[in-house]
Amino acid sequence: MPPVALTNTTQSSLRGVPYRKLAAAILPKRYELSIVIVGDKASRTLNRRYRKKDTIPNILSFPLSKTEGELFLNMAQARRDAPSFKMPERKFLVYLVIHGLLHLKGLSHGRTMNQAETHFLKRFAA
Repeated sequence: MPPVALTNTTQSSLRGVPYRKLAAAILPKRYELSIVIVGDKASRTLNRRYRKKDTIPNILSFPLSKTEGELFLNMAQARRDAPSFKMPERKFLVYLVIHGLLHLKGLSHGRTMNQAETHFLKRFAA
């Protein structure tokens, strides 16, 4: 299982989200993953700086190399977004982690990524 470091800068919790199992299923074996839980201000700042978008994202993926990457998860925004995706909060958090991990793996938005998201969501969000 790839090493996963979790840093929480908020009061939110990823309890109930199988992020280690997701990382093991999606990423290469020797991948080093960092997941940082951030609030609105930090996620907006990162989005502005690195994507030139002045919005508050629910997740950001930063591949650092073929064997390292970071996810920045904004739990507050994820909670606000879950109803528009017609998913309960926990399922949506699993979806976001899957989405971020697939970006780290090199996938871009499109049919292949959608199919992979559906596959892993069925497997891990039941």
